[in-house]
Amino acid sequence: MNDNANNGKVNIYLFGKKYSVPSELTIMTAMEYAGYSLVRGCGCRNGFCGACASIYRIEGDRELKFCLACQTQVREGMYVATLPFFPLVKKVYDIEKINTSAQIMMQLYPEIYKCIGCNACTKSCTQKLNVMQYIAYAQRGDFKKCAEESFDCVMCGVCSSRCPAGISHPQVAMLARRINGKYLTPESEHLNIRADEISGGKFDEAMAALMFASDEELKKLYNDRDIEA
Repeated sequence: MNDNANNGKVNIYLFGKKYSVPSELTIMTAMEYAGYSLVRGCGCRNGFCGACASIYRIEGDRELKFCLACQTQVREGMYVATLPFFPLVKKVYDIEKINTSAQIMMQLYPEIYKCIGCNACTKSCTQKLNVMQYIAYAQRGDFKKCAEESFDCVMCGVCSSRCPAGISHPQVAMLARRINGKYLTPESEHLNIRADEISGGKFDEAMAALMFASDEELKKLYNDRDIEA
């Protein structure tokens, strides 16, 4: 029986060392509770910057699991290691002069055509994205679908750390989204008008209200927002 069962604590292992921490903590806050000073890989602390990618295994379970430390609650028998940075390959290109045909992927990221379809990237994605699918779209030059499928990518790099073909999935997706945004998506007629309104202070009061909104209020506003066709 867990000795901590009656005091609301669980036993976890951070980098191989055992700690007893409150069960309601996230991995990130548990690390701080245990005495670690987090100065890197802690980013936004709310699950969007992707800087706190982590790997863990539960005692007695052979499966490796992947997560963001800022949004994953600790569990009894959790063995944790963080992956604050993975060396993704980022090619240099001029978006103003780039070739928008499928050949650009062959030129900049030829490794995507070495994909063996193992699906390790999708299985490890901290955002539960269908990573292998958006790479397939990139292979075919379907940048719009690649951009849509990868929209919620936080570029944590976990998918690439598991890829036997050495694909830098987040950078491939970023290129697709840039091409889609600049060349394929129709220009919004009211965008410049709205930008001028923001610069003129029309939304200062609304922006100030957002600064004091709770996480739940912000999530609701985001999920219920009107999306232009």
